[in-house]
Amino acid sequence: MLQFGRSDPALDHRRRPTAFGLVLRDGLLACVRVERGAQSYFDLPGGALDGDETEAQALAREFVEETGLTVRPGERIAEAGQYFVKTTGEAVNNVGGYWTADIVSEDPQAKQEADHTLTWLDPAVALSRLRHDAHAWAVAAWMRHVS
Repeated sequence: MLQFGRSDPALDHRRRPTAFGLVLRDGLLACVRVERGAQSYFDLPGGALDGDETEAQALAREFVEETGLTVRPGERIAEAGQYFVKTTGEAVNNVGGYWTADIVSEDPQAKQEADHTLTWLDPAVALSRLRHDAHAWAVAAWMRHVS
């Protein structure tokens, strides 16, 4: 497995199982802009697994919570880890899969995370705008796979 970011030896980076998705609409990639004022950033939709969830279940849940999109997970195309410190100050290592997915339906009212905004980016633009190197690597690997 590829590992991105740097582990800070002064911090205990908790292993955090995750799943993130790559969804296209009209040639654009679904991303979320996370509002943090001057520290705002773009991520792929997805996040941590809850309880005994599978990656596919977590991906579907996270998409609804963050974007209002109901998706059907497709193929798990990559796996990577990303060391980072969350805005809460918690040090984590996101470890998990990157999945393709198809849109089943869209219900903006189902979105639960007010600080997340669904943003459609050209995949090549997303490469330079995504916060995490692991996300950008997964997008690049996916672009090479679908070409």
